[in-house]
Amino acid sequence: MKVLIPIADGSESLETVTMANVLRRGGLAVTVAAIGTQREVSGTRDVRLLADTLFEDVIADDYDAIVLPGGEAGARALGAHAPLIEKLKAQRLAHRWFGGICAAPALALAPHGLLDGKQATCYPAFRDALLHWVDQPVVADGHCLTSQGPATAIAFGLELIEKLSDHATRRQVGEALLAEA
Repeated sequence: MKVLIPIADGSESLETVTMANVLRRGGLAVTVAAIGTQREVSGTRDVRLLADTLFEDVIADDYDAIVLPGGEAGARALGAHAPLIEKLKAQRLAHRWFGGICAAPALALAPHGLLDGKQATCYPAFRDALLHWVDQPVVADGHCLTSQGPATAIAFGLELIEKLSDHATRRQVGEALLAEA
């Protein structure tokens, strides 16, 4: 199973690294792809992130899931990138997994109708941007998965492992991370 994590300057560093790490522990083929012309982006808290590739180099590839990290500036940049939004719309229409953490649901997904008719969550300060905000760490609705913030990134990753793989793999990864008993 293949997962795409697009990133941009200002993407939440903790969420980006946590998602990639947890999902790879679950045996998923994760590609971190930078929006723009450079693989290196400046994440939150001045943490430099080095993407595996550029988004433009993988835009034609199919993914079982596309998930966005938050970070206000990063989420806004991802939401403003028309080719990514078109890919996310195609992902939703194909009933493949998509979603985001923190600011991404509110600033990158909701403005383009990607959360229409979906219950979702996001960083609580942005909840007014979601029509059907749910106060839960992780929310799955259809093939849409959302989460509240940096502290919920492990739970988000484990939930996506279960959706794309199985419960046993989720449990094994969760136990190894001391995230599930």
